[in-house]
Amino acid sequence: MKLQQIRITKEFNFEMAHLLWNYDGKCKNIHGHSYKMLVTIIGTPIDDLQNPKNGMVMDFGELKHIVNQHIISTHDHALAVNKNSPHKNLLINNPATELQQAKDYQPTAENMVIEFAEILKPKLPDNVKLHSIRLYETSTSFVEWRQEDNIEN
Repeated sequence: MKLQQIRITKEFNFEMAHLLWNYDGKCKNIHGHSYKMLVTIIGTPIDDLQNPKNGMVMDFGELKHIVNQHIISTHDHALAVNKNSPHKNLLINNPATELQQAKDYQPTAENMVIEFAEILKPKLPDNVKLHSIRLYETSTSFVEWRQEDNIEN
């Protein structure tokens, strides 16, 4: 059989609060979202009868472990603020909060998905590549990072 590139996707959910510094709408106030994130990888299914993962691009459980360890565990129930904004004082003055995110950027869904892609790419096994991340901020609004849109020349 000819080797084919196959995409697999795993869904993740997490809760996170943020606020947008100098924004001209309601999101300038602290508020939270129930994020849904779809992580898609691409690769060729393993063709080795001796390999317990034969026929798989990657075990869904392994992908789940990587994403949970490197993104969900640090972002679920966190508060994210721009570390260059006056809002950073919310983090400093609240040491009881375990998950605080002082971001180098405005914590929009667009910027978060870029960060998530940069976190995940080096954590994946060599035989697969990150294809895309779709991050839903609400049930009707999402942003998407795709590797094909970010090819360096």
